[in-house]
Amino acid sequence: MSKDEPVRRRRRRADADRSRTAILTAAITLLDERIDASMESVAEAASVTRQTVYAHFPSRDVLLNAVVDELTRETMQAIDAVDVDDGPAVDTILTLIDLAWRGFEQHPLLLHLPMSVQRDDRHGPVVERFERLIRRGQRAGEIPRDLPVAWLVSALIALGHAAGEAVAANRLPAKKASTSLHTSVIRLLTP
Repeated sequence: MSKDEPVRRRRRRADADRSRTAILTAAITLLDERIDASMESVAEAASVTRQTVYAHFPSRDVLLNAVVDELTRETMQAIDAVDVDDGPAVDTILTLIDLAWRGFEQHPLLLHLPMSVQRDDRHGPVVERFERLIRRGQRAGEIPRDLPVAWLVSALIALGHAAGEAVAANRLPAKKASTSLHTSVIRLLTP
C-alpha cells in the first residue's frame, strides 16, 4: 500500500459522507412537499446520480427510515435541552409533546409515512423521559397513582399518534389537534 492510500481513503469517505448528507437533505425537502417523491427526484435534487442514492440507500424504505431517523435525532436534540427534573411534571411533559409536535409541523412527511417505516423503537428516549416525569409527578402528588406508569406512557404516545392521524386524514387542522392533545394530556395526568 502506498503512503498516499490512507489520504485517498479519507477523501473518499469524506465525499461519501457529503453525498449522504446531500441526499438526506434533499429527501427531507422533497418528501415534505410530496411523500411519493421518487429516488430519481431525490438524486436530482441532491445533485448526485441515482446510483449514488442507491449506493447509500438500497431502497426507498431504507431512505425513508434514514430520513425519519435524522428528523428524530433533531427532535431529540431539542428534547435533550429540556431539564426533566425541574418544574411541574405535567408542564414538562407538555413541553416535550410540543417539541415533538413541532417536528410534525415542520415536516409534514412524518404524518404520511408508510407502515413499513413506522417503528415503535424510535419512542425509546421519549418513553424514558415520560416515565421519569410521571414517577416524579406521582411522588409529588401532581399525577394520580391509580394508573401504572407504563399505561400512562402508552396513553401519551397513543394520544400523540391520534392527533397526528387526525391531521393527516384532514379530520382536524394542526392547531386544533395540538390544542386537543394538550387538553387530553392534562385530563389524563391531573387528579
